[in-house]
Amino acid sequence: MLNDTTNNYMKACETWRLKFLDMDKQQLMEKLPEIKTEADNLTLKLFGRKFGIYTQTGKIVTFEDLQPADIISQLNIYTLFGFASPLAYFKDKWVPFRELSGASSFTKAFEKHVLDPFAQTFSGQPEKLSKACEALGGVNLTHSDAGCLLNAFDCMPMKFLFWDGDDEFSAQANILYDDSATDFIHVESTVSIAVEGILRLAETAEIEIKGPLFQM
Repeated sequence: MLNDTTNNYMKACETWRLKFLDMDKQQLMEKLPEIKTEADNLTLKLFGRKFGIYTQTGKIVTFEDLQPADIISQLNIYTLFGFASPLAYFKDKWVPFRELSGASSFTKAFEKHVLDPFAQTFSGQPEKLSKACEALGGVNLTHSDAGCLLNAFDCMPMKFLFWDGDDEFSAQANILYDDSATDFIHVESTVSIAVEGILRLAETAEIEIKGPLFQM
């Protein structure tokens, strides 16, 4: 039996699916040049995984096996389509979540349910994080123990930064966004995108999530 939260997300996906059917696909592709057309699909990548959106139905599938995409991926893709501004552009100004437009009220929850689980998950395993980043097409960074620059969408690069713990201090983590992130997507979706990134990194590293990671 589905819980109320899952039901609500499924209802949100259905609402967005219907909105997608009414979107001007040409204008959408002009706003987001990373979108491609393949047969009856629009395609794009999210953390290195290719998704297809059927133009006739609005349904989203993982392109590798044509299976329905996870709810978190569907909502992240739909909200990108719905909120991306035609004037949005990469600013190369990196900020923590709390400094994104409209994010301040979600900061404590973000730290507890995103950053803390990220740190706990990769505690003692910085090498696995670095290798997972590379496997997803990211670039390792030098200004943390295992930092990486990784594209969520092509228009939305993110920096996942990790410092391993020791006998005195527990592992720490942070995630930086380009300041343009909320010009491309709703601020609440920047949270679910961070969660999806952590899930993909852990999946690729073949380790289990630890801590109270926000789940959809």
